[in-house]
Amino acid sequence: MNEFNLIQRYFASSNIARKDVIIGIGDDAAITQVPENQLLATTTDTLVEGVHFLAGTKASDIAHKAISVNLSDLAAMGAEPSWISLSLSLPEANETWLQQFSDKLIELSDYYSVQLIGGDTVKGPLSITITAQGIVPPQSILTRSGANAGDWIFVTGCLGDAGAGLDILLGKLEVSDSAAREYLVNRHSCPSARVLAGTTLRRLATSCIDISDGLLQDLQHVMRASSTGAIIHLEKLPISEQLGTNVTDLKQALAYATTAGDDYELLFTVSEEHRTSVLTALDNYGIDYANIGMMTGAVGKVDLRLDDKPYELEVSNAAGYLHF
Repeated sequence: MNEFNLIQRYFASSNIARKDVIIGIGDDAAITQVPENQLLATTTDTLVEGVHFLAGTKASDIAHKAISVNLSDLAAMGAEPSWISLSLSLPEANETWLQQFSDKLIELSDYYSVQLIGGDTVKGPLSITITAQGIVPPQSILTRSGANAGDWIFVTGCLGDAGAGLDILLGKLEVSDSAAREYLVNRHSCPSARVLAGTTLRRLATSCIDISDGLLQDLQHVMRASSTGAIIHLEKLPISEQLGTNVTDLKQALAYATTAGDDYELLFTVSEEHRTSVLTALDNYGIDYANIGMMTGAVGKVDLRLDDKPYELEVSNAAGYLHF
C-alpha cells in the first residue's frame, strides 16, 4: 500500500465537513477560512512510542491520546477546536492497526467537530504528530500570565489518576479491584480534553494551563509567567475514590495528585470579583471543579499545606515530568 492509497483509504473520509474548510485533504496544502473577529490558535504535540505511550498500546488509545493532548492545549487558551493535521510515522503499513487508529481519530474528530485537513505519512519509528488549530475571540484569550496575588486557584476533574494508571501498566502499583484498575488505566490511556471548560472560562479566569506534566510543575509555569507564588491546601485536592482507596496511604495519593502527569485537567485562577460567575457557569454545564488554593505575592514560592500545617512531599519527582 503506497502513501496516497493509505491516506485515501483511512483518513480522507469523515462525517465532519466544516464550512470554513475551503480545501482539505488532497492538495499540497489545506486552505481554511478564519471567521471574522476571531483569532487563530495553533498547537503541536508529538507522541513517541516508548516515551509517551508504551509499546503494544492499542492503536485506538494512541489516537485518543494524540487528539486529546492537542485539544487540551487549545482548551487551556479558551479556543474552540476547528482543524487538525496529522503526521504519522509508521514502521510498516499494518492495515489492522491503521483501521483501529483512523476509526478512533475520526470518531473523536466528529465528537469535537474538528476536521482533519491534511498531513503526512512516512516510514520510520512509531510516532504521531498532530497540529491542532482553533478560534478564539480577541478579548477572550486565556494565558498563563494573568494571575494575580489573591486569585483563587481551581482545577477541573480529579488529579493523579493518569499517573496511577501508568504505574499499573508498569507493574509499580497493584490494584485488585478490576473496575478501579480499568478506570485508572483508562484515565492514562484515554484522557479527556476539557474543551467546554476552557470556553466557559473565557473573560472570567485570569490565567489557565492544562495539567500535562503534574500539578506542581504546571502551577510553577503560571507563577513564573505572572510573577506570583501560591499556597495549596492539599486536603482540597480532588482525588477519585478509585485512586484514594487503592494506594498505600494519603501520602501516596497526594504524591500522585501533585506530581504525576497526563491528567490533562485545567488549572485556572479566578479573581474574587468573578468567582461566583465562574462557579455558576461551571455548575450550569456540569463541570467538576475544586478550589485548591490561592495565588500569593511570594514570587516563585509554593507553600504546601495539609490541614493548615506545612507539608513536604516525600517523592523523588517533586518537579513533575521533565522531557529532558
